[in-house]
Amino acid sequence: MVEEFSHLPVMAREVVELLSAMPGGLIIDCTVGGGGHSAVLLDARPDVHVLGLDRDVDAVEAARSRLARFGDRAKVVHGRFEQLGRLVEQHGEGEMAMGILMDLGVSSAQLDRPERGFSYRFDAPLDMRMDSKQLLTATDVVNDYEESDLATVISQYGEERFARRIAHAIVGARPVRTTRELAEIVRDAIPAATRRRGPHPARRTFQAIRMEVNRELPNLADGLDESVHVIGPRGRVLVLAYHSLEDRMVKETFARWAGDDADRDVPAKLPVLPSRPHGLARVLTRKPMRPSAAEVAANPRAESARLRAVERLSDVPGSEVADTDFPNDVA
Repeated sequence: MVEEFSHLPVMAREVVELLSAMPGGLIIDCTVGGGGHSAVLLDARPDVHVLGLDRDVDAVEAARSRLARFGDRAKVVHGRFEQLGRLVEQHGEGEMAMGILMDLGVSSAQLDRPERGFSYRFDAPLDMRMDSKQLLTATDVVNDYEESDLATVISQYGEERFARRIAHAIVGARPVRTTRELAEIVRDAIPAATRRRGPHPARRTFQAIRMEVNRELPNLADGLDESVHVIGPRGRVLVLAYHSLEDRMVKETFARWAGDDADRDVPAKLPVLPSRPHGLARVLTRKPMRPSAAEVAANPRAESARLRAVERLSDVPGSEVADTDFPNDVA
C-alpha cells in the first residue's frame, strides 16, 4: 500500500522557495498524500517540523512511512483540512502555524488504483471517496440524484456544456454500477463531432461527480477560513489548485484577506482588524505560478497546476510591517 501511494510532489521547488522566507516552526501539510512535499520541506528547512493531514487512510499510512526518518519533526494524522483548527489544537502542541500547504484534487495514487473508482481508464465499482469512512459514494450520486440535480452537479463542477444530455442519459441507463458503464454512457451522450476532439469525453463528468462525492469546493472554502485563524504573523498559506473553480475560490479568498475585495461580504468567522486598513494578508502571487516545461515533461499531471501564496500580516493593534520586510511579489 505504501509503495502504491508514492507520487511526485507538484512544484516542490516553488513551494520550498515560497516558504523559505517564513520563520521556522510548524508547517501544516493539509493534504499530505504520500508525504512528498513534506519530505522536501523537512530536508530544506532543519528549523521546521510538519503536521501532515489527510482524509485518505492509505495516504496517512504511506506518509508516516516516508517521513519516519525525520523522527519527531514529522507527525501525520487522519483528518480533513476543513477541521484544521481543531486538528491543530489537538496535535499542534500549542503552536501557531508558520506555513500551511494545500495540494488540492485527486492524487496519482488514487487515480491509478482501479478499486478506488476514480478513473474512466479502468472498469471498477463507482466509489470516488477520498475518505473510505464516509457514506456517500459515486454510486449514490449517479443512481439516486434527481436528473435536474445531477445535471447541476455536472454543469457546475465539470463545466460541461452537455450536462443536461449526460444527466438524462445516466438516469435512463440506471442502475449504473461501474466506471466503464458510466464512461460509455457519457461518451454516447455527447455529439460525435465533439467527442472526437480533445480529452476523454467523460473527463469533466467524472471530475464533477468526484467533487460532489468529496464536497471539494465547500471543504476548500471551510479550510481556507480555518487557515486564517491558525497561521501566525509572517506565516504563509500556499494552495496548489488544478482547475479553474478551485483557483478562482483561492484567488478571491486571498484578495479578501488582503482587503482588495471590499465589495464582497466578509464571513463572520474572519477577524476584523480596524488598525490595519489594508487587510489581514499580503498576496505574494498576483498571478498563479505554473510548473516549468521540464516538470510537465517529467510529470504530465502537473500541467494544470496553479500555485498561489499569501503572507499573514501582524495582527498586533497599531503595528505595521514595512514593505522592505517582504520579498518582491511573484508576478
